[in-house]
Amino acid sequence: MFDIVYNPVAGKGKALKALAVIEAEFNARGITYRKHESTHRGGIKEATEQAIAGGAKNILALGGDGTLHEVINGFSNFENVNLGIIPCGTGNDFASSLGISEKVEEAVAHVLEGAPTYVDYLELPFCRGINVASYGIDVDVLRRYAKKKNKTKGAYMASLISSILHYKKPYTFTAEINGESEEHAGFIAAAGNGKRFGGSIYICPEANPYDGLLDIVTVDNVKKLGIPGAFIKLLKKKILNYKKTKFTRAESLRVTTGSPMVVNVDGELYNADEFAVKVVHNALRIWLKRPEEEKA
Repeated sequence: MFDIVYNPVAGKGKALKALAVIEAEFNARGITYRKHESTHRGGIKEATEQAIAGGAKNILALGGDGTLHEVINGFSNFENVNLGIIPCGTGNDFASSLGISEKVEEAVAHVLEGAPTYVDYLELPFCRGINVASYGIDVDVLRRYAKKKNKTKGAYMASLISSILHYKKPYTFTAEINGESEEHAGFIAAAGNGKRFGGSIYICPEANPYDGLLDIVTVDNVKKLGIPGAFIKLLKKKILNYKKTKFTRAESLRVTTGSPMVVNVDGELYNADEFAVKVVHNALRIWLKRPEEEKA
């Protein structure tokens, strides 16, 4: 029995097309299911909560990172409920980190031929996250992206370029990692469970969503002439090799600025007094079909 949660307009109709494929496959296999549809903000979270309260054991989420963000915030009864993912959003960044195909038939195989596998998630004081949480220039990028009429990967890239071109003043913050405090003035502080955001921006290219650790990346201030080089490193998945980048792994990260801030979690913006995030290990189970060598 699966409880399918979805937004019919997700991915410009991709979710509905995926649903048709899933229903055909489930009906052919004699698999029972219930559908939970929502189009309003927060509706997927509510649908997930209601499904689990109604006895759901397997939640199947159709959508992208925004959908997964709502699902993980509506999750409960982690001991008895599993999650399946059918990526059909705009970016599908976290699904990519898990190796889940954007081809619906192959994604369904991850569920029906796989097994519930422990996958880490993020815990913050004000929400849960599944992919990346961050503070810095990415907040400006998301604000610009929100004004775009068409929410595409190209629109996100255009927003990123615009934010970089208009970048003038570094973000100053204190980062507490592994019990040690560091002062920073720069672009961004990111804690990754997944490898990328924005559809193709690998901010934490070596993140492992199974290891019980956050990949923490900070990029300190770059002079105007150095911005093109930093941008190229980012696009080539080599931001960790950039001279202004500091990379470490830890179970938690705390970022403070001395004033209220805006934090990005899975592409959603939250007002907060501080950016504090920790990894939660061996609690969430996702249906995955993984190579044997990855399970070791």
